[in-house]
Amino acid sequence: MNSGDGPSRLPPHFGAGRMDSLSLILETFAPIDGRRILDIGCGSGVLAKALSAQGARVTGIDPGEAAIRDAGRCAPTARFERASAEALPFSDGSFDGAVMLNALHHVPEPGAALAEAARVVGPNHLVVVVEPLAEGSFFAALRPIEDETAIRAAAQAAIAAAVASGALACLRDVTFERHETFADLGAFLGRVTAVDPAREDAIAADPEGIRAAFEAAAARVEGGYSLTQPLRAHVLVAAR
Repeated sequence: MNSGDGPSRLPPHFGAGRMDSLSLILETFAPIDGRRILDIGCGSGVLAKALSAQGARVTGIDPGEAAIRDAGRCAPTARFERASAEALPFSDGSFDGAVMLNALHHVPEPGAALAEAARVVGPNHLVVVVEPLAEGSFFAALRPIEDETAIRAAAQAAIAAAVASGALACLRDVTFERHETFADLGAFLGRVTAVDPAREDAIAADPEGIRAAFEAAAARVEGGYSLTQPLRAHVLVAAR
């Protein structure tokens, strides 16, 4: 656990290998066994399950009732509560660290969410924020369904503002790529509507345009179609 005597530091081997979101999170909080981790915007519980498997004591929050129900089934050893990222129902310093994985850009007030994350972890503890950028072939395929250009930019601006204000300090800022392969268009649409079922209306409104965008963006590979999404990760430390 962090002692609170000074700013949290990253392990010396951090980022030495091929990076992905889970390895970054595990390395940031190493040793993770026993750590109290808050998963903000937990969705269906996939990250909570992975962190729990490594011994973390995970609490997940999400505003969606269905997400909380699914997360409880996915990660039965974790704790889940329905809540907003801008108003976390926890006291100051309740956690050893917090994670926002592909979640901040979905929050109406991202600056408030970052302030709340800093509050519930307390001074000198870490907050990991991983966000998709408005670029890459995955983004191009998604854009006709939902154009996230503005909200992804707002998330990055909120992080920059929190650092500039001194509320959070940035220990690491790194960009890497997520590669996904889909058997066909249907598999891709299933993936993006699982995140937000409201996208089904846009798909129904322009199925041919969405198909054309997917086929133009995706690379043909063995097993189907490959799409790439650049992700920007910030490892932040809450101010004293």
